[in-house]
Amino acid sequence: MPSNEQPAHLRQRRAVRPHLAMRPLWLCRVCATAWPCAPARLLLAMEYRADRVALSIYMAGQLFDATADLCRLNPDPVPDPRELFARFLAWTAQPPA
Repeated sequence: MPSNEQPAHLRQRRAVRPHLAMRPLWLCRVCATAWPCAPARLLLAMEYRADRVALSIYMAGQLFDATADLCRLNPDPVPDPRELFARFLAWTAQPPA
């Protein structure tokens, strides 16, 4: 095996980088896209797989905080509430894929 390749069992042990929000911009700290990005959603769905209601409650709190931050940063025009709802909360009602 070449020295730059690791066996599969060692590659799987690498830590997953958490895709966390960079506040007050609400961009992902890893991929710089709007948070929650696709990897963040996947990681959150995995973390809350046994309790989708708790995921919805957590994301509702994130929506509340993001709305305040983003409205303060962009007061005119304020962010579209429908877009924020879709971004933060609507996806939590989807059954896991």
